Amino acid sequence: MKDYLLLLCYCAINISFAQECDHKFFGEVHDFHDGSPIVNATIYIKNINKYATTDLNGKFIMENICPGEINIVVSHVGCKDKVFNVKIKGDTFKIINLEHHFEELHVVEVKGNNPNKVTQTAQETILKTKTIERYNSLSLGDALKQVSGVSSINTGNTIVKPMINGLHSSRIAIITNGVRLQDQEWGIEHAPNVDLSSVGDISVIKGSNALAHGGGAIGGVVVLNPSRVILKDSLYGKSIISGQSNGRGFSFSSTLTKTYTKGWYVNATASLKNLGDFETPDYNLTNTGLNSKGFSASTGYRTLEKGFNIFYNYLNNEIGILRASHIGNIEDLVNSINGSQPAVIEPFGRSINAPKQEITHQVFMVDFYKRFKKLGRWELQYDFQNNQRFEFDIRLGDDRDKPALDLNLKTHNISSSIKVDAFENVKYNFGLSGTYQNNFANPDTGIRRLIPDYDKYDFGIFAISNVKLGSSTNFDLGLRYDFTRIDAQKFYLKSRWEERNYDVIFPSLVIEDFGTQLLTNPVFDYHNISVSAGVSHDFNEKHAVIFNYGLSQRPPNPSELFSDGLHHSAARIELGDLRIGKETSNRVSATYKYKVNDVSLNLEGFYNHINNFIYISPTGTEQTIRGAFPVWNFQQTNARLFGLDLSANYYYNEQWSLINKSSIIKARDISAKQALIEIPSFKSVNSLKFSNKKWLDLNTELQSELVLRQNEYPNNNFEAFIPTTGDNVLVDISTPPPAYHLLHFQSDITLEVFNKTKLNISLNIKNVFNTSYRENLNRLRYFADDLGRNFMLQLKLNY
Repeated sequence: MKDYLLLLCYCAINISFAQECDHKFFGEVHDFHDGSPIVNATIYIKNINKYATTDLNGKFIMENICPGEINIVVSHVGCKDKVFNVKIKGDTFKIINLEHHFEELHVVEVKGNNPNKVTQTAQETILKTKTIERYNSLSLGDALKQVSGVSSINTGNTIVKPMINGLHSSRIAIITNGVRLQDQEWGIEHAPNVDLSSVGDISVIKGSNALAHGGGAIGGVVVLNPSRVILKDSLYGKSIISGQSNGRGFSFSSTLTKTYTKGWYVNATASLKNLGDFETPDYNLTNTGLNSKGFSASTGYRTLEKGFNIFYNYLNNEIGILRASHIGNIEDLVNSINGSQPAVIEPFGRSINAPKQEITHQVFMVDFYKRFKKLGRWELQYDFQNNQRFEFDIRLGDDRDKPALDLNLKTHNISSSIKVDAFENVKYNFGLSGTYQNNFANPDTGIRRLIPDYDKYDFGIFAISNVKLGSSTNFDLGLRYDFTRIDAQKFYLKSRWEERNYDVIFPSLVIEDFGTQLLTNPVFDYHNISVSAGVSHDFNEKHAVIFNYGLSQRPPNPSELFSDGLHHSAARIELGDLRIGKETSNRVSATYKYKVNDVSLNLEGFYNHINNFIYISPTGTEQTIRGAFPVWNFQQTNARLFGLDLSANYYYNEQWSLINKSSIIKARDISAKQALIEIPSFKSVNSLKFSNKKWLDLNTELQSELVLRQNEYPNNNFEAFIPTTGDNVLVDISTPPPAYHLLHFQSDITLEVFNKTKLNISLNIKNVFNTSYRENLNRLRYFADDLGRNFMLQLKLNY
């Protein structure tokens, strides 16, 4: 009887359970990006082994589902699987969102970190990791010169500032890891504080077309992207060590990255560089060494719908300035500039003495993003930069170790943007940013401050649209507004104030009279507009064109307004002008691209008309208690620049190729009807390359670099009075040096030393024939030749 009752209970329970397993689980699968239905997505219930597939409307239905929790896996080609649990209490409806853009997960994308181009209708070139690694022991300016139309303006051999189509310094925005670099970039001898060790790729954009990265970039934008981080359970890295004969030094860098499939990652990079005095073919360049230390780290979390990134970077550079560029009196200055060799030549040394620079730059950045369904991606970023610059002059007594220039620049920035990309053929990008900057010029230097204390406020707002017209045409339109306020406190010698007629023009700026000096409070506001419009069209697989127009306004920087004294590491007296106003650039450009079989050609032309172009030019000499120096004044004029950049490749077969990169630029001072100062001359670089993957992945390149004499230049020569002889002597500060031709060689092989561990060995020889020459855009060409032959050996280990 007991067994009978148990059997009845068991049957009743089973019948009841069977009757309850009649629920439905149904729903729709959408693309999270634009809300469109996803067809043929698979819905799999793991714990009961049931499958369903979405129809043409993205809908699915699964019947005979029992109550309780079910484990769901949704998958589709081109999407990342989505795994989640659902509680079934009755018929249950669920909308499931998948993301077709899951490939973004494989790249940690802070602002600008995209291996694709930043713009579609601008003149843009991308330098990849392999090219950047070749210049790991050199500078950003050296690496960028591989782009046609990009040159550099140097102060010696280690201070290299990039120049794009004849423009440099404050006219070029450098974006590193999503942060616009703020490091006293106004100085002609202030090299960008960038460590190439942590850079993955670089986008070079000519002209003011990358409006999302800020206004005022009349010359162009350089976007440095961090190395790619693959989000899977992995630990990997690379180490590079280089040695070179010229400078008898080395550089070392190492990067290690840990990643997790769930989205977490951490990355760290450290670098070290030490170089002694450099050499020309005929003599030593005394006090031109370099010591550099760098460290960066980032960590964060990334999913399809949200993520964040935290980044910190530290870089310290100690840079020697050619000893012969600092002169004691007018007669020695004239002899140095008009002579053929430096006034000071000492044996090779590793120590760095005055004159020198010591710069420490720190960046902290945190950003957050979230993607919204059927809309796009919202980003929020805060970054802080601290730039400490010391410049040491040759001094005696108790002031021997005291810097002549002590500037501390702190910059806070917050920005937000939303990229609307839910529409198939139209994308929008809206954003705003606010920046506060404080510059403190330490008065305890014993020398008159070149740059005063100031507060600078910036606010910017932009809107950019990209429209895809069919399969072969893109149209871009962008608009940006920037407001800038500079609030400074500066002492002027009363004699200088009256000499420049400021007592008549700016009497209200004086807030206190100290007899021989005046304390002033200049406050200037600037309203700036930037516009970019461009179109790109592919006629077919062979021919494509790009047309672009850019309007950009740049306010004067504090150096152009307030400079008043000796700029020690530039070895000249610089005088700003409070009357200087903003520049306005109208730039038109066109690009023609051709590719067929083994031939490719890229021809870029531009015309840039700049109203109120700000420039600095020499006007004479002045004797100070520190010695005799040329005097350079900031001025304004109307200018026009136009030129052509050519890149052409010919691949003879899989092993042999020939590459040409040439550029020419013409620049005129329209008001004075003469050539502009500091414009690069014609340059052509031809490379013959050979590669064979069967021979340890051998790559060899012979490079010919031809730079012609700059025949168009303003005559800024002046006469200097020599007290010892009573004569007036012509100081030739304008005539460019002659043309020169250099030959370079590069070769590398790759060995597999362990499983997934490769060693790359490369040899570079710069200036193979040890040619003596002087580069027109090297500010120290007045005192010495440029570098002689340099053997560089590099070992790179990927693991």
